[in-house]
Amino acid sequence: MRQVVCEALVARAENPDMVFLTGDLGFMALEPLQVKLGERFINCGVAEQNMLTVAAALAKEKLEVWVYTIAPFCYARAFEQIRNDVCMHGLPVKMLCNGGGYGYGVMGSTHHALEDYGILSTLHGLQIFTPAALTDIPAVISLAGNLDRPCYIRLGRDERPKTLSLPAFATWRHLMSGDGPIVISLGPISGPVYQALSEMRDIAAQLWIISELPVVAEHIPSDLKRAISSSGRLCIIEEHVKHGGLGSMMSQWLVEAGIGLTAFRHLYAGSRHTVLAGSQGYLRLQNGMGHTSIQDAVRAVSGREG
Repeated sequence: MRQVVCEALVARAENPDMVFLTGDLGFMALEPLQVKLGERFINCGVAEQNMLTVAAALAKEKLEVWVYTIAPFCYARAFEQIRNDVCMHGLPVKMLCNGGGYGYGVMGSTHHALEDYGILSTLHGLQIFTPAALTDIPAVISLAGNLDRPCYIRLGRDERPKTLSLPAFATWRHLMSGDGPIVISLGPISGPVYQALSEMRDIAAQLWIISELPVVAEHIPSDLKRAISSSGRLCIIEEHVKHGGLGSMMSQWLVEAGIGLTAFRHLYAGSRHTVLAGSQGYLRLQNGMGHTSIQDAVRAVSGREG
């Protein structure tokens, strides 16, 4: 998604108050933005904690500040600076973070971003965007850029099958209709989820995707609320650890809303670090999030296991 991100930022760069900070990343992708911004494009080096503090200071001076690095170098390495310098002061720093989930799978566990939005959603006033595809990027950049609050944008590969044309970006989107269970997914894994569900001939699941966090009860579409209440069968799929993720947020909302379920399945990333490394697809498969696992979970929640 880096090229599309760069194009969207170049389009915003006419704003003389826009500043872009990178943690020594973006080679062979962000050069057009560097040319456009000139001295407002700052390479902060391999010093992400300092970069977030500098970003907070620039935002305090009313500049439009964008920060770019890979996800674990932001939410994990610089968490204290995000918490203390950015969020405690309510400063509108925009954090563009590549490699959500197992995006940097071959780099090993240290480079996997599996706890990011669970951790960051605990911080006051921080808005999280999880674009599902390239076509979401221009809208996300525009929305985040115009928000007067901190933003974390979790970037990943565009994994849409050719048969999927996403509706315009929105917090919630309804992708598939059916009389089967309700499936909710988040981020780029929604492409493989759509593919797996579209190949099922025995069950017609209803698929929704969410692209903004935390979950806000008032923003959940009434059609989705009715569907969950009517079906009572729900499957949530996310490339994030179990605790603090979408499954946790939705479970809390269901309890508070008094909506009971007859069947529930949650596919999520393993929280135990492993010596295994490999592609994003390989690590999903090893953690029960592959094509067959998705179909098996939907059959299980439908009461049709085996």
